[in-house]
Amino acid sequence: MKKQMKELVETEWHPSSSSNTAVFRTDEGQLKAQGSNDYFLDSATAVHYFAEKDALLGNEELKKEYYQNKVSALNKVGHALHTLPSSAFHAYATSEKIKSLVHELGWIDPVIPQSMYIFKQSKIGGEVTSHQDSTFLYTTPKQSCLGLWLALDDATMENGCLWVRPKSHLESVRRKFKRNPDYFGNSDKAPSSTPPPKLIFEDLVDVQTQKDICPWEGALPENHTFQGLLDVGFVPIECKAGDLVVFPGTLDHLSLANTSKKSRHTFQLHLVEGYYVAGVTWDESNWLQYPNGMSFLSILNE
Repeated sequence: MKKQMKELVETEWHPSSSSNTAVFRTDEGQLKAQGSNDYFLDSATAVHYFAEKDALLGNEELKKEYYQNKVSALNKVGHALHTLPSSAFHAYATSEKIKSLVHELGWIDPVIPQSMYIFKQSKIGGEVTSHQDSTFLYTTPKQSCLGLWLALDDATMENGCLWVRPKSHLESVRRKFKRNPDYFGNSDKAPSSTPPPKLIFEDLVDVQTQKDICPWEGALPENHTFQGLLDVGFVPIECKAGDLVVFPGTLDHLSLANTSKKSRHTFQLHLVEGYYVAGVTWDESNWLQYPNGMSFLSILNE
């Protein structure tokens, strides 16, 4: 996968073109970076390349030190790698091992809305603030997101491994990242002279409940040293290259910035239950939407 990703970046990513250069942020500047970005929205059915904010100049041009090694400037690639025919990503997503694992965990009709290759670059790999994956992959009448986090490098506390909060998967989803009805035309509000953001966060629990349960939602705990994270209930998930970490979309998790000299590449699949067999519906307000007539990749049909 690492070799194939490097080849894709070298042949397909041309950061000198503003049409395919975007910063991806997973810190508290996330909404500002992705909230009105067509390149991000259009990545639902494509393979798009998102740079680390510290790898670009103010005019979104690549810094010179990355000219000969573009892959080291990227934050992530997404969100349809799993649909690339004859790729390592498609082969993995539709492998018998994945099918068997997901069915053993109780999923009946698993489909794949998105996949991501995360680089967590040495020195510049940004933090990922506390979140639940179901915030971005919301289903009804129940949450059915399942994350499959495949380590392509050793993940340690030093290079930005996952931190999870045990038993938080039993909590409700606190927010939803959705298409803004004020922009997409299904709102009763009068038109504004200033275009509204295309994407917004909607709170699903009241402010006090959120403060009581998870005051750091969408941020990091105030003390986000290793000890500070341990003190509020997070535990580090260190693992070896080739290990697979599997968790439901309601689990609270985060990762710290990578300030080490070692990268921490991962390939991540997110599955949800399908409609025709399991009766679970992909929320029509989710940020990620396929055009009419297109369906998520079904594991059952591969």
